[in-house]
Amino acid sequence: MAKYKRVIIIVVAVLLALLLIWYFFFRKPPVKTTFTTEFPQYGTIATTVTATGTIQPVDTVAVGTQVSGYLKYLYVDFNSNVKKGQLLAQLDQTLFQASVDQFSGQLAVANSNLTYQTANFGRQELLYKTGAISRADYDNAAYQLNAAKANVAAVTAQLKSARTNLDFTNIYSPIDGVVLNRNVSIGQTVAASFNTPTLFVIAKDITKMQVEASVDEADIGEVRDSLRVSFTVDAYLDDVFDGRVQEIRLQPSVSANVVTYNTIINASNNQMKLKPGMTANVTIYTAERDSALLIPVRALKFRPDSASLSKQYIILPAVRRNAPPEPKDTNRVDTEKKVREGTVNYVWVLRGDTLQQKRIRTGLNDNTQLEVLRGLTINDRVITGQEGGTVATASSQAGGSPFMPKMGRRR
Repeated sequence: MAKYKRVIIIVVAVLLALLLIWYFFFRKPPVKTTFTTEFPQYGTIATTVTATGTIQPVDTVAVGTQVSGYLKYLYVDFNSNVKKGQLLAQLDQTLFQASVDQFSGQLAVANSNLTYQTANFGRQELLYKTGAISRADYDNAAYQLNAAKANVAAVTAQLKSARTNLDFTNIYSPIDGVVLNRNVSIGQTVAASFNTPTLFVIAKDITKMQVEASVDEADIGEVRDSLRVSFTVDAYLDDVFDGRVQEIRLQPSVSANVVTYNTIINASNNQMKLKPGMTANVTIYTAERDSALLIPVRALKFRPDSASLSKQYIILPAVRRNAPPEPKDTNRVDTEKKVREGTVNYVWVLRGDTLQQKRIRTGLNDNTQLEVLRGLTINDRVITGQEGGTVATASSQAGGSPFMPKMGRRR
């Protein structure tokens, strides 16, 4: 009997030794899982459309000439501030003044002839009434008078044309503004034959600029008039300029099979930093929400490790709390109704020592944050990530709890 007891004791001792050896040398330590969580918080969210464009004045006028000649005087230069009616330049007036003098002389001769023919017709009319001359002589006198009157009218018109051409040699500003471009120099000959040459380009008011942005056809459906716009230029990288969408031009531009639409954006330039021709990096805010309940977008991508969770953790089934019914599929979708009802999504939240999947409705998404319309409160700890598995939690925001409650094991 004592012999069997010794054998049992030896076997138990060996098994205990093997168990100790496995426990201290071969047993794998339990895998610990760390969840990263964040609390929903209120903030501002917006969806945007980006584009590039060119800054240009709101209104520009090309100033040309209607007569040919060489430029004799130049009174303004680039960036000159001009007033409406101000003399900008003057062509040589020698030939035009000669034409005026020539037609002035012809008009004097025509008026003199008209005076003579008027007096002659008076005499002939008196003689005709007394029967001293024939009807033919009377008609000839009337003809000469009418011809003299027509000649005066013709020469007067020619003189007026000559004086107008003389006035055209003076180039005046049609508006108040700033000279953006000067295409001529003193001594240069300009020819106004088929196309009127452009001498100056004047911007009406450079304190008000506009951006002509090219918006891709995939984004143009979200853009509409009066939307808020912000943009930057390479010259002032730290400055953000504001504007509003004025219009979307219907004429498309096609380049390398890419269709874009010119979108005109009004912007203030009171500080005179914006200059014509600058490239603008435009952000159009297609939708904005203030005081929206926000969670990180990565919360939608989190999926717990079902294999490890099934061994260690209790996961409650998803709870639907006053969830509205799914919207019916229709051919026509009411945009405002769609925004109001939101999109159905699912997130995982930490409730005490358990994981719970929640059904939520979401609105705007800026690829970083997501607007929550229904299903969450600011006290829900939303799981955004998992690292490895005894379960601890760490909040990645200042509002998160520093404590790390352990998850309950499945029993």
